[in-house]
Amino acid sequence: MSDRAALLKGIRVWLVFFVVCLALSGATAFPLVHELRWTESALRWLSVPDHLPGLTDWISRVRSGLDTADADYPFLLYGTDWLAFAHLVIAVAFYGPYRDPVRNVWVVEFGMIACAGIVPLALICGPIRGIPFWWSLIDMSFGVFGVVPLYVVRKKTKRLEALTAAAGAAAQSPA
Repeated sequence: MSDRAALLKGIRVWLVFFVVCLALSGATAFPLVHELRWTESALRWLSVPDHLPGLTDWISRVRSGLDTADADYPFLLYGTDWLAFAHLVIAVAFYGPYRDPVRNVWVVEFGMIACAGIVPLALICGPIRGIPFWWSLIDMSFGVFGVVPLYVVRKKTKRLEALTAAAGAAAQSPA
């Protein structure tokens, strides 16, 4: 396998990993009410309240809020449907870098900027919305962990770009 083919394969593997994680993250925003009920039951079954009462209290509070919203104000949950949709649409955008990484490296860089933006969003909006700081750290971890595969993709793409440019220059030089 040539260096170019190996780089392209590595880029595509990392992009698929990132897109799958992004799509799963988005898809989980659709069934929030049921997810929180399942999560609360699982925490109780695992005896988590004995060890992490703050986590259990928070999950119960969020579940109660979602139950109320679902019963009395279901239109509020429409916002999370749009959140899920946005994740899926952004995931589709990464087809460009999958197909032609060098030409579409800007999508990867856009994704890296979006990952960086998660941190100030969580730090600013979390306290405004009454989110516990430790939960904001979990939210920020999506940006921190999300940027890793994108950084690897960008680095490999830049190497692919240099390799392609060098091969093009060698092909055009007089023999």
